Amino acid sequence: MKRKPGSMKSQKDRTPTNNGATLGFEKKMWEAADALRGSMDAAEYKHVVLGLIFLKYISDAFEERHKQLLQEVTDGADPEDPDEYRAENVFWVPPKARWHRIQENARQPRIGQIIDEAMEQIEKENPTLKGVLSKDYARPALDKQRLGQLIDLINNIRVGDKEARSRDVLGRVYEYFLGRFASAEGKKGGEFYTSRCVVRLLVEMIEPFQGRVYDPCCGSSGMFVQSFEFIDAHASGNGNRVCERAQARSQISIYGQELNYTTWRLAKMNLAIRGIDGRIEQGDTFHNDLFPDLKADFILANPPFNMKDWGGERLREDKRWKCGVPPVRNANFAWVQHIIYHLAPMGIAGFVLANGSMSSNQSGEGEIRKCIIEDDLVDCMIALPGQLFYSTQIPVCLWFLARNKGGRPSAGQTKLLRNRRAQILFIDARRMGTMVDRVHRELTEDDIQKIARTYHAWRGETDAGEYQDMPGFCKSTTVEDVSRQGYVLTPGRYVGAEIKEDDDEPFDEKMKRLVSRLKEQQTEARKLDEAIAANLKNLGYPLDDK
Repeated sequence: MKRKPGSMKSQKDRTPTNNGATLGFEKKMWEAADALRGSMDAAEYKHVVLGLIFLKYISDAFEERHKQLLQEVTDGADPEDPDEYRAENVFWVPPKARWHRIQENARQPRIGQIIDEAMEQIEKENPTLKGVLSKDYARPALDKQRLGQLIDLINNIRVGDKEARSRDVLGRVYEYFLGRFASAEGKKGGEFYTSRCVVRLLVEMIEPFQGRVYDPCCGSSGMFVQSFEFIDAHASGNGNRVCERAQARSQISIYGQELNYTTWRLAKMNLAIRGIDGRIEQGDTFHNDLFPDLKADFILANPPFNMKDWGGERLREDKRWKCGVPPVRNANFAWVQHIIYHLAPMGIAGFVLANGSMSSNQSGEGEIRKCIIEDDLVDCMIALPGQLFYSTQIPVCLWFLARNKGGRPSAGQTKLLRNRRAQILFIDARRMGTMVDRVHRELTEDDIQKIARTYHAWRGETDAGEYQDMPGFCKSTTVEDVSRQGYVLTPGRYVGAEIKEDDDEPFDEKMKRLVSRLKEQQTEARKLDEAIAANLKNLGYPLDDK
């Protein structure tokens, strides 16, 4: 008698695993993979690498489940029944698509065709992956010798077995590679990747515990991934943490839209490898809004900065433009109003925009911003430092909008907040962050927590402490004050200058100390000059030679 798929699990399967392990191999793996790239463009190579990593992931998970089923044949298990895998949220991999076949043929001239056939069969058997996987490994331009070496490299790491999944090994490798490819592609990289620290800050600020989460320009789905990581981190209790995380995850649903087809494929894979279900659609958000009736509890977004070619001339009468028609050659306030349109009555939104959005008065933008402020939608504005993004080195800002600032909590929260009507919090974070290389800066964990705690304290969250204005960093301001400033939302205009602490050293003593130090430095400088002159004279180039 055949048993019901998924009805038997070993005690080992029910044992919670530690999710806090540190990997450490992402950088080495990237360096090895990048060395195999040769002359191939990074934008093209990323699909080759990430597609193979994904194939390895689903194969590892499949093989682990397959071995377990072989041991349970006497109990009625069928290792070749696809439902046995789907019941455990494991992708069914047909025989000709399994990794061991890929590995066995890695050095064969037909390896590209074999991979393409594997991808096609996996898509055919798993409808959720339809149109997602790369299927052009057989193209002549792809060096098959390097492809075989890349397969050998990926073969050396377990990315989809139970232990690896518990540590989100593939997710972390995938994200690390996305970031490296974004860096390699420069400006174009910003189209599919938002720096992790910025995404973390957005998510920590709005706290999407429960409800509908929407990203109208979702890129590779980084906002959704971080939202689920936030939920996982806050799942509490002393029982089965895996069950707690699963229960917490079930409380939110995600909706995303992405214009670029290849980026949409990255997004689908990024969610699939983490077991995240959601509606991720491909299409133009402005001209083909695929969620026209959605009212989201949380909206997270990093729209393209100052987007010129968005087809604004064809949307002059759109119902989303409640505060005015956006400029034809700049989509900033089209994105803002699209977000407002989709925000639920108790919804909150956090998104990235170019700094010009805070002060521009061109082509009616000032009037649109004025309307949004007077409608009391702006909750918080944050000025960020420069060099946080791969797509631009300029500093940008974060907008946070709230439909209801009267004190009612957001979805998933129960404690009342402070009445914030007609008030806006300004945070100037331009001096935060640390340089991680010559051109890129990152916000530290302390930076993120300081900013988020400040906002939560200002909102009246009891466990965040008491809010206080901090000159040079944060200021709670009224809408009336903002109106007197011409409805400009630049935080630097409101937070003032940082107060420097007096060192209490009397002026006369300080000057004597400084003069004494100057004399010491001048003496040292003369000794250095004399040593340099002596060395030059020994070389036959005396300084006093006439």
